[in-house]
Amino acid sequence: MLKSLEPARSGGFLPLEHYAAVGEGRSVALVGADGSIDWWCAPDMDSPPLFNRLHDENGGRFSLKPVQPFKIERQYCKDSNVLETIFITETGRARVTESLNSGAGGRLPWCELARRIEGLAGSVDFEIVVNPICAQGEVRRIDHPNAAVRYIGDLTTTFCHSDDVVITVDEDQRTLARYKATDGSRTCIAYLVADKAPLAIPKLSEIDARIDFSDDEWRRWSEKLSYDGPFEKDFIRCALSLKFLLYSKTGAIAAAATSGLPERIGGDKNYDYRYAWIRDAAYTIKAFLRAGAFSEAIAAFGWLVRTIDDDGPTPSVVYTLTGGEVPDEEIIDVSGYKGSSPVRTGNRAKTQVQLSCYGDLLETAALFADVGHVLDPRTSKLLTRLAEQVVDRWQEKDAGIWELEDQQHYTFSKIGCWLALTKAAEMARAGHIAGDADRWDDESRRVKEWIDANCWSEARQAYTFYAGTDKLDAALLLTTRFGFEHDDHLRRTRDAIERELAVGPLVYRYSGAAEEEGAFVACCCWLVEAYAFLGEVDRAEDMLVQLLEKLGNNFGVLTEQIDPATGEGLGNLPQGLSHLALLHAIFSLQENR
Repeated sequence: MLKSLEPARSGGFLPLEHYAAVGEGRSVALVGADGSIDWWCAPDMDSPPLFNRLHDENGGRFSLKPVQPFKIERQYCKDSNVLETIFITETGRARVTESLNSGAGGRLPWCELARRIEGLAGSVDFEIVVNPICAQGEVRRIDHPNAAVRYIGDLTTTFCHSDDVVITVDEDQRTLARYKATDGSRTCIAYLVADKAPLAIPKLSEIDARIDFSDDEWRRWSEKLSYDGPFEKDFIRCALSLKFLLYSKTGAIAAAATSGLPERIGGDKNYDYRYAWIRDAAYTIKAFLRAGAFSEAIAAFGWLVRTIDDDGPTPSVVYTLTGGEVPDEEIIDVSGYKGSSPVRTGNRAKTQVQLSCYGDLLETAALFADVGHVLDPRTSKLLTRLAEQVVDRWQEKDAGIWELEDQQHYTFSKIGCWLALTKAAEMARAGHIAGDADRWDDESRRVKEWIDANCWSEARQAYTFYAGTDKLDAALLLTTRFGFEHDDHLRRTRDAIERELAVGPLVYRYSGAAEEEGAFVACCCWLVEAYAFLGEVDRAEDMLVQLLEKLGNNFGVLTEQIDPATGEGLGNLPQGLSHLALLHAIFSLQENR
């Protein structure tokens, strides 16, 4: 759908919902509605940023916009992650088509951020600014015989352009350029990056052609997805956005492509999500399996089990995209998005215990086997070991799904342990893993009895956030998918959560969260699921329609949260948990009708 708007910055910052994304399976760039690429970490998603106007209005950008006042019409190419923007001024119209390009063998040996400019009517005078930054020190600019090169840390970079793009370099070493698009004109500009390697300088015609090649490749991928229902366009767009986060070098799935964006403007909950959480990876694998993206699901599942098996006796909560230990949390010296500081890199969640991860892993493995795939001996042995760990650990306190500092007996974590043991028993009986299925079933019943005895509140008529409290947790909506419903407990829990935590189709994470952050997009989707899995599919569909309207003020790229009062996006983006939860919500209608 074309979206027309007049983009405007406030204090140097665009609304987060005014960013689209381009990517190639290795890195993701955020393209603002005013033509400024304000975030790109290259060569990889978790590399230091080359452009970082998200955290600092002077933090570097690759900007392409008309000199005159303008408005835009914007959309992704059909079933693709190649982006098209039509700039409209008083003197003319021009189209910019943008892509992080791929080659015939997949990702290129270098990064190629390409922007095609076409004149459609009249004339549009464009201003171009290329101003990369270096987190490790100075940017060195050298005029080599074959290109003007910037050395940025270990990277070798260059700006490619045709002769009709007029270049100057100002006293701050920014590349400034002008280009006049006229009716029928066409050119291509690109920023190329090589990491510890010689830098190829392709012909501009080759770069331009790869925009179309990349578009075709995205479309071929979309055509293989399996969904035939009333929300097909939303489904495809959501799956394409989720695909941004699959790190093709290893199969890891990043939680998001950005770092340090706030969950409340001016707040301090500003975390780095460019790592692979077990929880998010497992949910994404399930989403890919349901969507028919089998290659992605198998690659991600293989990476996940290998990484956990290599890590040690118990799984960590989160890993780097190459399977290593996440760096310690550090604060970087920037002002933060709209003054929201501190901005963090690294993530302290790496030291936490999240017992629900066992359920995520074993349920994913069970689904993998149920759809006809084979668990290898190493994976089967790992799953048996994890099931035995659940028997030993389920009575521990943990940090819960929301990674809180307050250690408690979180209800969702206990249900995750119940799920892990239930799925382990099912797989053992089916011959996928070794183990005592009867023992695991018996222990799962003990977990369930403990939950009912300690986490059900007669006063609230709901399962509570954790044992001994009357607070509520929207994550419990997700458990309707697990088959945990009995004695109408989950239905009544859903109703209590909706009364206390929902604002229309938008849902906060837990009691008191409204004072700290926005509504959580994944929780909104889980409420849709809860209605579908508990038999009220028409209500679920109505709620999904309302939710999609709330999510519609973007270009298919979802943030982590939304401010219910303003509709403003909050948190990191593209947010994997938001996209995968929306996919599951769409599927829940189809599966339960």
